Formats: sequence, structure tokens, C-alpha cells
Amino acid sequence: MNSTIYQPFKNFDFKYKNCFLSGDNFNAPVAEINVLPDWLLKVANFSGEEQIKLLDESVRAYNTLKVPCSTEVYNQFIQPLEDKIAAAFSEGYAAVSALPEEELFKWIGKFMYSLIYIEMNAAVRLQQISADGVNMSQGLMHKFGNLNTMLQSIYRPVVYEDFMPWSIVVVPLEEQDTSFSFRDEINTLTFSLKLKDFGIIACLQDNGTNKKFHQEILTQIGTTPLSPQQFEELCARFYYSAYLFNRLPEYTVMPVEGTIYIDAMPLRGTMNKALFDHWQHKTYAQVLQDFWKPWGHTLFEIIKDPTKPISYFEPACLPATQ
Repeated sequence: MNSTIYQPFKNFDFKYKNCFLSGDNFNAPVAEINVLPDWLLKVANFSGEEQIKLLDESVRAYNTLKVPCSTEVYNQFIQPLEDKIAAAFSEGYAAVSALPEEELFKWIGKFMYSLIYIEMNAAVRLQQISADGVNMSQGLMHKFGNLNTMLQSIYRPVVYEDFMPWSIVVVPLEEQDTSFSFRDEINTLTFSLKLKDFGIIACLQDNGTNKKFHQEILTQIGTTPLSPQQFEELCARFYYSAYLFNRLPEYTVMPVEGTIYIDAMPLRGTMNKALFDHWQHKTYAQVLQDFWKPWGHTLFEIIKDPTKPISYFEPACLPATQ
């Protein structure tokens, strides 16, 4: 097996000519595949005409979001992964929570990286990024490149040396027939979705720190089904803490005889400050207001007591401010 690692961010290979995961375009034909697979549109009861706004402000229908993929990679690896996730999603919380976290990481990561690929293609095409990427944040390129390397685990062996690069939380929901929706934040590689009786929150490149940061509330929740407001509040906490996470994870990546070995460098490194910037209730309340839009909570209402934003959890278990 090829021991080289495909690194599309080195030459900005986002031109729909090579497989978005493997870079291959000669061992098997390359075809465009849907970012939102047909089974997901079906279970969400979507037509595919629903729209999403991209970072360049363009509006695209779900069924037009496609990425190039080797037919060999798709048939042998992506399709079986989709089948496994689809089967679990169709059953609900019990099956989804039983999935190995690495399987969820691969599927969520593939979904998010597909959107990143589309955004990168648009940026290169519109010359917002030059061929050497000088107009793009080096930190973002670093994170996106690491995510691509980790996602090569979909079609080749990848070994994480005594760590997992993600925080993934699967929680039960009170409502048994929750409509499908998802949210993502590309800059922090944070993702969430809800469907039927389960919700998922994922931070794809934090080495598990966001999950540890919110361990108190997660322990309190346990397997207690969450109300719609509680799930959105939990999402808001993760999205905000992912924003506060002030490290750029570094990894040692070593390909050996077809297997990629990934070792995480210590997050603390030589920095004296904490892994997260100070939690500010006022800023968190602004995030929470966005997540609670369906219920019409105003910012004034949420932060009426500046030391104690309102919460649907009792006790609230909010991080301490400084």
C-alpha cells in the first residue's frame, strides 16, 4: 500500500479533479458524490432543494453540494460507513450511542471536510486564496490539513497513539420524533445535529479537551433525555468553549508500511496560560440567544443577572468566570 500521505493543502488541490480524500485520480475513476447522502435526505424528509449559505455568501441547494471521490474509495469504504451510520440513525439513540466514537468521527469529519472542500474550491476559483495559500490563515490550513490526514482512516489504517483527537457527545432527547437539523462552525471544527430521539455534539480537533471542560454538566445529564431547550443550551456551551480553546493541536504523523501513526504533542507545550480563555457570561449569553431563537429568549432576559445566565439545567453547572 502507498505509504505517502495525501496533503491537499500543500498545493491547494481543490479543483474537482482528484479524490477529495485520497487524492487519487488514476487507480479508479473519480465521480462526484453528494455531501448529504440520499439516505440522510430521506430520513430528514428533505427534498434536497433546501438551501445553505456558504462562507462566500453564495446560497446552494443541498442536492448541489458534491465532492469528487474515487469510485474505489466510495464503493469499498465510504458506502459501508454510510450504511452503518444510516442503520444506527434509523434505530435512534440506543444504536447511535453504541457506535464506536471513531465511526462517528469519520462520518462527521467526512461531512465537515466535504463542506470545507467546497469552500476551498470557491475561494481558489474566486482568487480569494492564491496558489500558495498566502491569503488564508496558516492556523486554519494546519487544522484542515490535520483533519484530512485523520480522515484517511476511512480507507487506510490510522493509529492514534494513546489519545483521541475529538470530543464527541451523544445524548438522548425527550422528543422521540425530533426533526433533523445540523449546525457547524468550520473555524473551530465544531458540529452538532439532532434527529428523532438523539443529539450529537462534536469538536473534531481538540484532543478531548472540550468534553473534559464540560464534564460536570455531562455527568449530571448522564442518560437523562434532554428537552429541546436543554440540548440547544448544551450545544451553545460547546460552541462557545471551542471558541475559547486557545491551542492549535500539533501532531507527529508517521506513515509506516501503509499505516499512518499519529501522536499528539502536549497541548500545554511551553505556554503558561490555561487551555481555554476566560469564560465570559455576557459573551456566552449572546451565543445562547442564537441557539434559543425558536423560543424567543432575549439577551436581556438571558443575562438579566450578569452573574447567573438563565439555564434549563438545575443546577446550571456553568463554568466559573474570572
